[in-house]
Amino acid sequence: MTVAPEKTTLSESEATSLAEIPHPSLPDGSAIYGTTKVFPDYQANPGEVYFTLIHGIAHESSVSFVAVLQATRALRKGFETALYFYGPGALNCLATRGFPTTGTSAFPGEHNINQQIKTFLDEGGKVYCCRFGLSLHGAREEDLIEGVIPSHPLDVQDALIYYARRGAIINSTYMV
Repeated sequence: MTVAPEKTTLSESEATSLAEIPHPSLPDGSAIYGTTKVFPDYQANPGEVYFTLIHGIAHESSVSFVAVLQATRALRKGFETALYFYGPGALNCLATRGFPTTGTSAFPGEHNINQQIKTFLDEGGKVYCCRFGLSLHGAREEDLIEGVIPSHPLDVQDALIYYARRGAIINSTYMV
């Protein structure tokens, strides 16, 4: 037998606060932002490169996920594109995410970063992951998403130099 939940009793001030603005204030599908794009939709010129450093942790903020989305967009614009996950950002590259088993999402969106990294790789991007970043959290190279390139800790700086010397657009994300 299912018991219906009790209706929540609101204080007078809570009820007043809820009634101040009618809800929903707009029906679904209502436009509340313009759609004008201010800058041209740039495409890569031959040989242009886009490089992103990612130091953020999956699910702690949207920083890492948005950085992968931006890199995917650059890839689709024709840029040679690479991602470099380092420090705690290395955790984004783990194929072992899931609960109660790997690959099973315990909550909606748990595998968003995994799926987007796979899409990025499938579309021709390169993904590097710092071995030291993995070791800080007890993660193993064998746990990496297939196609992610494990890298030496000293490669973070040299990768930055490599891509800078190639004239890459460099997007560096960092989360504290």
